[in-house]
Amino acid sequence: MENGRFGERKAMEILCALGDIFGADRLVPISSAHVSGVSYKTIGDAGIEFLTDMAQGTRVRARTTANPTAMDRQRWKEMGISDDFAQKQLEIVGLYEKMGVEESWTCTPYLAGNRPSRGDIIAWAESSAVAFANSVIGARTNREGGPSALASALTGLTPRYGLHIDDNRKATVIVEVSSPLKGKDFASLGCVVGEFAGDGVPYFRGLSASESEMKSLGAALASTGSIPLFHIEDLTPEHKNAVADELERIDIGREELDEKAEELGTEEEPDIVAIGCPHLSMEELKDLAGRRMKKRKGTEIWLCTSRHVYSQARGLLGQLEDIGKVLCDTCMVVSPIEDRSRVVATDSGKAAFYLPKFCSQEVVFDDVGSLMRRFL
Repeated sequence: MENGRFGERKAMEILCALGDIFGADRLVPISSAHVSGVSYKTIGDAGIEFLTDMAQGTRVRARTTANPTAMDRQRWKEMGISDDFAQKQLEIVGLYEKMGVEESWTCTPYLAGNRPSRGDIIAWAESSAVAFANSVIGARTNREGGPSALASALTGLTPRYGLHIDDNRKATVIVEVSSPLKGKDFASLGCVVGEFAGDGVPYFRGLSASESEMKSLGAALASTGSIPLFHIEDLTPEHKNAVADELERIDIGREELDEKAEELGTEEEPDIVAIGCPHLSMEELKDLAGRRMKKRKGTEIWLCTSRHVYSQARGLLGQLEDIGKVLCDTCMVVSPIEDRSRVVATDSGKAAFYLPKFCSQEVVFDDVGSLMRRFL
């Protein structure tokens, strides 16, 4: 096969195979893509080989952003990253940039300029971003893997199946929330519902949430389950037409939320407090800066965000650096945090679920405010 055409042909092979497996009737154009498989920790040398092949003579045909790397590209030495590891990570970044992928490196592309409109057909990997795009924005994407999202980026196409079709966006279970929620409750709720709803589409009643709270809810739903879409009555874009039949109903109250929070956490002292999974928004950084706290104890604190949001928050950086390290391009889950930590404190349901599995960490799970008071 001619090297200069390998990536293009391989991309089309991937999409056609997916279409055959899932019964797609055709390929449709996308307005944007978001790819995963960026951290050297997760893809290793085999991933570099794959990306090297795909990058031969190919460029993306739709706007494309990419997931976090394993390190802050400017502060990686402060994270304890070795020179060899850093060079491998920068090689991966360079391969994506060679294909025309934006310098984004975030799990929240919708906060970094890649925010589709309602009804847009997109091809996104990163489970939390998929949940947000489908549920909060009302765009349409299946839960793509890294290779399929990259294939869509390189062709500008995706197979039409799954959540691109109206009937597949209907609710499959109704969740009655009987307790007011705040802070980590949204992550706890997502973890509870994700476990029993699997890959279904929950419809929440009795729930009010900000965009940041829906970000946290969706990330947890997509972690403990494989949920790519949720509806909140009177809030999310498609809620009015989401319930078509009589559905199973589940009640979630204070007892279930507190039990899940206790199950997720330990009482051990953390080595690192890590906030920002998914990446912190400008509003969340403002909230942290507004607390006007200064780090006094020895626990290391990471505040993870995208470089796009970081650039908007320059006036707050002095106050934020009083709290801890403001890290871009990475997060605790895809970094080699296990090389310097055994226990991580976080407010993220997604991180609390993945850190023990992927990073050999015990987790302290609590609200941001409680964590700041305890460890600053």
